[in-house]
Amino acid sequence: MPVMTDEGAETVADATVVKDAGDALDTTIETVETSAADEPETVTIAETDESLIFTPAPKPAGRRWVVPAAAGIGAALLAATGALGWQVWQQHQIKNASQEAQRAAVSYAQVLTSIDSNKVDENFKDVLDGATGEFKDMYSQSSVELRQLLIENKATAHGVVVDSAVQEASKNKAVVLLFVDQAVTNTKLPDPRIDRSRMKMTLEKVDGRWRASKVELP
Repeated sequence: MPVMTDEGAETVADATVVKDAGDALDTTIETVETSAADEPETVTIAETDESLIFTPAPKPAGRRWVVPAAAGIGAALLAATGALGWQVWQQHQIKNASQEAQRAAVSYAQVLTSIDSNKVDENFKDVLDGATGEFKDMYSQSSVELRQLLIENKATAHGVVVDSAVQEASKNKAVVLLFVDQAVTNTKLPDPRIDRSRMKMTLEKVDGRWRASKVELP
């Protein structure tokens, strides 16, 4: 029987270790392959827009009243806003009408209180052009007698409105209060005399123009 040296013994021992390690590795590989074969095949899902479809959960039936209620509130707010807008527009129109009527009253009062015996017909024409209704009828009836009186007395007058205010107004009718200073001369009063008077004038909008329908001296 051959005698094994120390180096040989070490070689045999190393070989045995290697063999044992190899057998262990083969066993491990078989185990892994078997486990892999037993596992289900993995499926990869392509990431496209149509791959996953999400269905939203139905809303609770108890909250369905929210939409009709919100719509009702919106409609109410819209109606209120429309009504407020209409009122503002109406007020705006009345304010404009009031200002227009006041300007027309001031201008007409000065025409009415100014006269020149040398231009009586022209003066009367201007007065009648700015009149309507009751006042126009009254002035037309008295104009013949008044014309003769002015010419005979060589009367002149010049009126100036020193103040005015709108008493009431609508889109087509207004009442204006005026304070007028009138300088008057005639054959008996060669030096001008100042007459101060108050005038209450009712105006109506006719054919787009403000005309005096009534003139009072309160």
